[in-house]
Amino acid sequence: MIDSADLLARFLRYVQIDTRSDASSPTTPSTPGQWTLLRLLETELRTLGASDVTLTPAGFVLATLPATVAHPVPAVAWCAHVDTATNLPGAALPLVHRAYAGQPIVLPDDPSQTLTLENSPRLRTALGHDVITASGKTLLGADDKAGVAVILATARHLLLHPEIPHGKIRLCLSPDEEIATGMNHLDLAQLGAEAAYTLDGESPGEIDDETFNADAATLEIHGVASHPGWAKDVMVNALRLAARWLAALPTELSPERTTGRAGFIHPVEVTGTAELATVRLILRDFELPGLAAHRALIEKLTAELRDAEPRARFVLTFIKQYRNLRYGLEKDPRPLAHARTALRRAGLTPVSNPIRGGTDGSNLTARGLPTPNLFVGMHEVHSPREWVSLQDMEKSAEVLVHLAQVWAERPAT
Repeated sequence: MIDSADLLARFLRYVQIDTRSDASSPTTPSTPGQWTLLRLLETELRTLGASDVTLTPAGFVLATLPATVAHPVPAVAWCAHVDTATNLPGAALPLVHRAYAGQPIVLPDDPSQTLTLENSPRLRTALGHDVITASGKTLLGADDKAGVAVILATARHLLLHPEIPHGKIRLCLSPDEEIATGMNHLDLAQLGAEAAYTLDGESPGEIDDETFNADAATLEIHGVASHPGWAKDVMVNALRLAARWLAALPTELSPERTTGRAGFIHPVEVTGTAELATVRLILRDFELPGLAAHRALIEKLTAELRDAEPRARFVLTFIKQYRNLRYGLEKDPRPLAHARTALRRAGLTPVSNPIRGGTDGSNLTARGLPTPNLFVGMHEVHSPREWVSLQDMEKSAEVLVHLAQVWAERPAT
């Protein structure tokens, strides 16, 4: 069905562009590399013959696959993000391990990074597949360039086969998902869709209909400066106060100690000097009361430290990041129902699990555009051991072709 060679070539081309996002950047997109890939995708979509191809000032590539049926069908969007996570370089040297037979995969640029059936059990589902990794010192970028490649390859297939019935499909390739800011800049009226899907999930059959609720927190601790030789009873060391505050966070609420539906409080960065220290955290919970409890705990610990050291100044701020997909999807059952039908037509068993993370769909759904998340085959993301199966990417594209037809079979009322 889908041209496998075209899909692979696109993916290998995209992952070599460093699109790591940057939470400290004031711009959107947050990094120049994202513009490089976005401009490439704009050109490729024009070459494919997509309509209404636009690269917006905020860094969104939007395009249309025109309807091939005459009756009214809701416009549906397919979305993927171009940026990669902030923790590692994003310019991958991709390696294709053809017809993987179960042997250890040693990543040559860092031989300590080795994938085996024991330390990466999901590799067992990829036996006989063409497995793609990076070389050991970067991310692969399958999160989410696998989604980008699947969308482009599927768009090419549908444009080459106008006999396949489908309604209007909008394509949306977006920046800065990894820092939870990109979709804030998308004009939903410009997107012009009634429902959407993000292509940003893992194993075949997975359809994500529930995510964390997420906030970020920042604590600034302003100490009192003094020459260290004459600091007795004068200096207030902000770094020491930050250490005391971090030590007070309950370890049972850390990502290392939680799983399933349990939320967490996670310090992600500490910077500063004796005069000023900054602690950045993320807060996660599947339910809003749990998220509120995390906020209350942080406020309590800050108040206790303020009382213990009144000479210091503490500035605690919170930022809303995203909310649980479930809240919005419960209001419109069509996107999930149609996706499950498409998965079954592709020979897959639909699997819905709450994911311990978030997607751009969390933002879109909260803004009134119901957007579940579909698999693309990525695994061990945000690590140098990240990998993806080409055959799973092909299956993801097959699901999109079925999904387009399912929506066309259920005309607008």
